[in-house]
Amino acid sequence: MFFIGVDLGTSAVKLLLMDENGKIHKIVSKEYPLYFPHPGWSEQKPEDWFEQSIAGLKELTAECDKSQVKGISFGGQMHGLVALDKEDNVIRPAILWNDGRTGKQVEYLNNNIGKDKLSQYTANIAFAGFTAPKILWMKENEPDNFAKITKIMLPKDYLAYKLSGSFCTEYSDASGMLLLDVEHKCWSKEMMEICGITEEQLPKLYESWEPVGCLKAEIAEELGLPTDVKVIAGAGDNAAAAVGTATVGDGGCNISLGTSGTLFISSEKFGVDENNALHSFAHADGNYHLMGCMLSAASCNKWWMDEILKTTDYSGEQSGITRLGENHVFYLPYLMGERSPHNDPDARAAFIGMSMDTSREDMTLAVLEGVAFGLRDSLEVARSIGVDPQRTKICGGGAKSPLWRKIIANVMNMKVDIIESEEGPGYGAAILAAVGCGVYPSVEEAAKKLVKVVKTEEPDEELVQKYEEKYQKFRKFYPALKGMF
Repeated sequence: MFFIGVDLGTSAVKLLLMDENGKIHKIVSKEYPLYFPHPGWSEQKPEDWFEQSIAGLKELTAECDKSQVKGISFGGQMHGLVALDKEDNVIRPAILWNDGRTGKQVEYLNNNIGKDKLSQYTANIAFAGFTAPKILWMKENEPDNFAKITKIMLPKDYLAYKLSGSFCTEYSDASGMLLLDVEHKCWSKEMMEICGITEEQLPKLYESWEPVGCLKAEIAEELGLPTDVKVIAGAGDNAAAAVGTATVGDGGCNISLGTSGTLFISSEKFGVDENNALHSFAHADGNYHLMGCMLSAASCNKWWMDEILKTTDYSGEQSGITRLGENHVFYLPYLMGERSPHNDPDARAAFIGMSMDTSREDMTLAVLEGVAFGLRDSLEVARSIGVDPQRTKICGGGAKSPLWRKIIANVMNMKVDIIESEEGPGYGAAILAAVGCGVYPSVEEAAKKLVKVVKTEEPDEELVQKYEEKYQKFRKFYPALKGMF
């Protein structure tokens, strides 16, 4: 039996073919454009996602026994606003998770409606990336488009709709819309009223492992797959990555170093921190999780390497770095503004502390350390409410760097477990498909059986102390510079 995991990312869709024993047989990646029509805006065409996903599915299954493909599921970029009209046409390009245009709407929600009420309605406050502020922006700035809306959905749910015809979402991704009552797992009537939308415009809610339908006949024929291939609801990318790293059940922790960076802590109990600095979301295992999300993580290193150093030799640039904990250069990782814990779309990146003897390696190291310090900010919020994980899994493109993993372990003072498969969201999506097809009785049981730890990065006591001193300096820079952004 085969199960397909689709990871709908910001730069590409990555598709993965897994058997019932968790073995990955093939991985295919297809890229699509990202548009920045104005400074701080970020958009994509949902049609591109679907076109490249179909092309990827054809390539992925070209050499396998297609009759053995049983299910397909998703891990997808969160928060994006996809709006369809009554003919199911996409009304405008999707407004993405890292789009910063909604400052005015976020301010209205947090200050006029009030953070306390938002937290009461949804367990979260408004952030620029969330979906509800985007709906308000569209209502205020594109009223003609807003009037056409028949269906509101998230990026991965657009794929599920195109493949199965099911207008659906699930709790982990819906948690990031600021429309879901996370604790009670239902749409918030108050938030629908605030946004001027109805429940009919919102998708039906499922658990992440639940089937939402089967492939449409014409899609199955085009792909050469059976019509009884189940389409499983899936999860937001971070929840899917958590499943793919076995960060399930109570007290698990995962750090993702993708385009964005996340600290993800799974919990059997619902909980909210005092200032809503962390997101309180539903998890793909049926429970809940706390999550700190920074908007630029591996993308900081990509920017530094590609745009500034003009090189593709990432590992080569890191090879000359040897003296950790002694760098005098600091880097603030806010290329696209910041979410957790600052909630400031106007925040910007900065290098601090250069001198005449500052080297290329110092600058590169500062970027890696700055992202680690940004993640530590979220860990400190979790620790403030008594949640203090002692070890973490790690995934995402940045996790392939041994140097970065070592920095993370010592900045966080946590054991960092490296797993066999680095394909967090895609692998998690495939696991959800296997659960949805009845191969495993629960997400937790499947993840813990299939995910294997191959190595652990242990913190070094001396380095931990050096990084503790550096972190205490780092955390003073954002408050000092905030008024300049």
